[in-house]
Amino acid sequence: MHALAGKKMIVVGGSRGVGRRLVEEAHRHGAEVLALARQPGVLQELARSLPGLETMSLDATDPEAPPKLFDAMVPDILVICAGTHPSLAPLHEQSWQQFAVNWESDVKIAFHFCKAALTRPLPEGTRIVLVSSGAALAGSPLTGGYAGSKRTQLFIANYSQKESDRLGLGLRFLAIAPRILAGTELGESAIAGYSDYLGISADDFIRSMASPPTAAHAAEAIIELAASDKPEGSVFVVSGNCLETVQL
Repeated sequence: MHALAGKKMIVVGGSRGVGRRLVEEAHRHGAEVLALARQPGVLQELARSLPGLETMSLDATDPEAPPKLFDAMVPDILVICAGTHPSLAPLHEQSWQQFAVNWESDVKIAFHFCKAALTRPLPEGTRIVLVSSGAALAGSPLTGGYAGSKRTQLFIANYSQKESDRLGLGLRFLAIAPRILAGTELGESAIAGYSDYLGISADDFIRSMASPPTAAHAAEAIIELAASDKPEGSVFVVSGNCLETVQL
């Protein structure tokens, strides 16, 4: 029996990319999954393909979204991977609104859900996994404030763990930072943008990346961390061939 069998998992941002792949894999392994996304039509299509899947259509940036979700399901595993695609342009070609878009989405979502996990609080032993980005560690000069926002998600996971420990809540906050994910909408957009910016082909840009991961690699990493009794570390880089611990 798989370690996820019978576990309750909420996936915030479960309709596309890593979130969708995770929903599919967790469901296949016997977890009871609740997927949250904004578009009800996409969720309905996903639910038809995965009998027994629970869905909820909400704006994850709404501070009332976490309590509504936790009223519907008290999770053993909470995965936060919702966010907005960044604007692809050099710094001097962006407006402040373009630069800050991920602070108003990705960071806000992480803030509200981690705060809710601590203040409710979720049951002892709950795993909360934030899906950040490799840009949080390496930077991303073509995406404005994206790298900084994803770095802040890592800090939020770290701060939340410290508060859980201080308050004796027994929660486990983890974060993964996948490198550019080939085959996803966001990853393909980044590959196209950077290859054009550098004046090389998309194939050459992909070849320049060491072991680029896919959404499947990221989903497998989340499942590995969620199923492990005592994962060592708090932040993990996901590549195509390994899960590497990073010290902030």
